[in-house]
Amino acid sequence: MNAAGAAPSLVAATRLSKTFRNGVAALDQIDLAVPRGAFLSLLGPSGCGKSTLLRLIAGLTPPSAGAITWPGGKGARIGFVFQEPTLMPWADVWHNVYLPLRLEGIDKAAASERIAATLAAMGLDGFAHVYPRELSGGMKMRVSIARALVTEPQLLLLDEPFAALDEITRFRLNEDLLRLWRQHGWTVVFVTHSVFESVFLSNRIVVMTKRPGRVAAEVAIDLPYPREGALRTAPEYSAECRRLSQLLAEASA
Repeated sequence: MNAAGAAPSLVAATRLSKTFRNGVAALDQIDLAVPRGAFLSLLGPSGCGKSTLLRLIAGLTPPSAGAITWPGGKGARIGFVFQEPTLMPWADVWHNVYLPLRLEGIDKAAASERIAATLAAMGLDGFAHVYPRELSGGMKMRVSIARALVTEPQLLLLDEPFAALDEITRFRLNEDLLRLWRQHGWTVVFVTHSVFESVFLSNRIVVMTKRPGRVAAEVAIDLPYPREGALRTAPEYSAECRRLSQLLAEASA
């Protein structure tokens, strides 16, 4: 804890802006600190630069101005889950999850135990030798998340991973993600345009304006963990959703 009593930041954005070559200004003067161990959601209308901010944090694209900094000094091991599962169709589940370890030069024998544990954690026992074409959308996303988790990340970045899923599958994956986050103590930055999903998952929510994206509000969500399905019908959850809906409407105006 720092002198102010807040958790120290794992990563921070300072006066961060991004304008693409076609002249589109995606982000403008973003100041954001992500505390270690936080589950932080970026909430905003479509096209407000949420995904761009995630890519800047990951180092996948450079900023036009400002900087991403790592207060600890050395960055962090990052896992990235994209909106689409982006699995290799010619490879089975085991080899899709093995991919980032193979790229690190870890052989199959050394990776085997870690892959088995990750598949089990994501509810993929018995699916190691199944191919993507044989999986539902929800199961493909479980494989995509497992591929990010097998690297044992300190920072997990998720770009609307459940947006295309049906509601029941989405709820289950929300609960599984929270369970694993609490077990492993990652720092999570989660992109969504769903007020309900952001309130259910997060202990902090950053509300962004329409493009060019700016930080309109940063809100602490004090609902206790663990959070399970019953929370979705609780009055305190509904109250937080109303509060965030109002802030999002103001930011989108």
